[in-house]
Amino acid sequence: MMNALALRWAFRTMAAAMLSANAGALAMPPAPTNVVATDRPGDGGGAVMLQWTAPAPSEVKEARIERSATAAELKASAPNSAAWISVASAPTLAGEGLGFEITDLPPSAANKSSTDQLVFRVAFLGTDGEMSAFTDSNTVVGVANIFLAKKLGLAVSLVLVCGSVILWILLARAGRSVKIRRIAALDAVDEAIGRATEMGRPVLFVPGIQDMTDIQTVAGVTILGRVAKTAAEYDATLEVPTCRSIVMSACRDTVQAAHFGAGRPETYREANINYITDEQFGYVAYVAGRMVREKPAACFYMGAFYAESLVLAENGNAVGAIQIAGTAEPSQLPFFVAACDYTLIGEEFLAASAYLSGERDQLGSIKGQDLGKLIAVMVILVGCVLATVAAFAPEGASARASAAFQNFLGG
Repeated sequence: MMNALALRWAFRTMAAAMLSANAGALAMPPAPTNVVATDRPGDGGGAVMLQWTAPAPSEVKEARIERSATAAELKASAPNSAAWISVASAPTLAGEGLGFEITDLPPSAANKSSTDQLVFRVAFLGTDGEMSAFTDSNTVVGVANIFLAKKLGLAVSLVLVCGSVILWILLARAGRSVKIRRIAALDAVDEAIGRATEMGRPVLFVPGIQDMTDIQTVAGVTILGRVAKTAAEYDATLEVPTCRSIVMSACRDTVQAAHFGAGRPETYREANINYITDEQFGYVAYVAGRMVREKPAACFYMGAFYAESLVLAENGNAVGAIQIAGTAEPSQLPFFVAACDYTLIGEEFLAASAYLSGERDQLGSIKGQDLGKLIAVMVILVGCVLATVAAFAPEGASARASAAFQNFLGG
């Protein structure tokens, strides 16, 4: 009898110990404390920072974050509306320090640059899968800030580039020598017009096929001023067919001013600058026919060109003209390079007016832009070096420096 009682008592003790062990294994983790939600500074709205205090990391696996549903979300999901919406899962310690960032929050219906009043709550998931009770935060509204922190790198870059341009303009005005490398295509302008004068044949200038709203057309008309002045000095005939009426008016004014500047206003012929048609290939057909009939000794193509570029250049080559082209259209540059004697490639074309005029403000602007490009190249090289080093040491100081550098530049 005593043995049976002792055995029963032993079984009861063992069962109680097992139940106690299971209860300890499935114990609910402690809930987070000090849950505070604040608007994220330096953003465009739609983001908040969430902070909390966590127990020892060994007791908790991760944090589960939910937010209150907005009135619009409750209305849209009725009748299956949920008062709380899961937002994210985060490491337990993410709420320490600066806090955990929650982005892509729905904008308010009344103000798209801010959110509705929201409440967040956080619960901890234990290592055994049990979840603690949720702890609510204060009410918070995400609003757009005037200054965006992620754009700080862009602001610094803008200040550096604009500052370098202004600095070089002031230096040029003060008499500082500003040198720009020689551009063979522009140096050949006098040679081409002189050849046309000796041969008694006209000079043809085509200012592209776009209107004055295109910056390439503006650059082409600027170069036309230098060509027209040289033609007036050499007493060469300059012909400018255009495919836009406003471009025709601008070219007439430019050429007339060039003749006055050369001291030969009587040689200006308005009829040599005419409007043909807005139709692309109708205009090209006319210009090509004019080349065949009049056989110009020099052809200038300065502006925006597309499919007609090779048609014009091949016709000019067939009549034996010296051809100088300039465009910023990458797809047309190979045709001009292949068929013309000289070609202004991309930025050379846009900087040609400063090169030809020698005007100090324009030269200073070009020099300042070059300094800005040098700064950009240096920043790219520094970023490449940091990223390369960080790839070999992803946990080191170089990796943190690379991440900080990318964040500063908005990456």
